[in-house]
Amino acid sequence: MTVAQRRGRRIMMTGTERDAYLTEQRTCRVATVSPDGMPHVAALWFVWDGTSLWFYSLTRSLRWSQLRRDPRIAVVVDDGVGYGELRGVELSGEVSFVGEIRRTGGTCAELEPPEALFATKYFGLESVPHDGRHAWLRLTPQAVRSWDFRKLSGPG
Repeated sequence: MTVAQRRGRRIMMTGTERDAYLTEQRTCRVATVSPDGMPHVAALWFVWDGTSLWFYSLTRSLRWSQLRRDPRIAVVVDDGVGYGELRGVELSGEVSFVGEIRRTGGTCAELEPPEALFATKYFGLESVPHDGRHAWLRLTPQAVRSWDFRKLSGPG
């Protein structure tokens, strides 16, 4: 169940705006939590399939080890320079580990759509080059918040 955004309705993105924004953006910031509660934030590439964010993460990263222990995650995708240009989406929930851990390209029907999106978006290819060092994480968010400060200068 997705938690509805309550505050900032004037500047929140519509579902269509949010989907287009998440599809076009290339980098997100992923926050995980260490065993002692210290947050860790790292930049990562992603794809959005209209329902979930997909990440192709190094399996020997701090992010990966923290998510194996505690799958809770918060992700921010944002852009803009001036205050009136700021826009973004925050998504949170728990990740799922999908497919081979240390992906080598074995058959996995569930990964076909995100791998095709990822290959096109980041490599201009039809398939992801598998290196045996990465694996897939999926976040189907429990909460989504968005903002588009460009709406403040429009009719309202």
